[in-house]
Amino acid sequence: MLEGTEVKGAVLICAGGAFQYRSDENEGTPVAQELASRGYQSFVVNYRLRPYTQEEGALDLARAVRFVRKNADVYGIDENDIAVMGFSAGGILAGEMLLNYDGLVNGTALDADYIPDALDEISADAAADGMIYSFYGRLSVGSTDVEMLHTGNLPPTFYCYGTRDPFYEQFLANADAVEAAGVRVERLELDGRPHGFGYREDWFDAYDSFLTEVFGE
Repeated sequence: MLEGTEVKGAVLICAGGAFQYRSDENEGTPVAQELASRGYQSFVVNYRLRPYTQEEGALDLARAVRFVRKNADVYGIDENDIAVMGFSAGGILAGEMLLNYDGLVNGTALDADYIPDALDEISADAAADGMIYSFYGRLSVGSTDVEMLHTGNLPPTFYCYGTRDPFYEQFLANADAVEAAGVRVERLELDGRPHGFGYREDWFDAYDSFLTEVFGE
């Protein structure tokens, strides 16, 4: 972060890649640099990939949130001003964490032999989620289960997607379902943009405004 930049909060970024790889060069590092220039302590999460599951990757994100919250004073943030965001599969992973592995849920949810440590005593809750050409659900399948989404107690969610994305209709349906579940939803639709546009300066202003408002509440 540039010296003299006011710190607004923290954002943990999950690049996409269909859980086969992480597209950090397009959806990770440059995104973190842009957000840092706007006052956000930014972290690119190196979550586990296949053969590990979406659930195990979600636990990695939860641990990262806990680490940032534990070190909130070091990073100069309010411990409540922590957001997660993800691109494509990275957004699905962030949604998995928020639906099933936030709060004080730890590795014992998947492995009875997991031994919790001091970091597991810190909440993995996030104040906001950023779904960049992504949705709450499974790989390639967005959820429209309003009751399940409501039970997940999701934070305010920002959607950004292009009209030429093959998943366009799923983004719309998922955002509608999340809104019907009582979650605050903000949408940014980019005309003619395909899937995987990644780092582009034209959507950061809207996302910055969304985070600023959420963190300020």
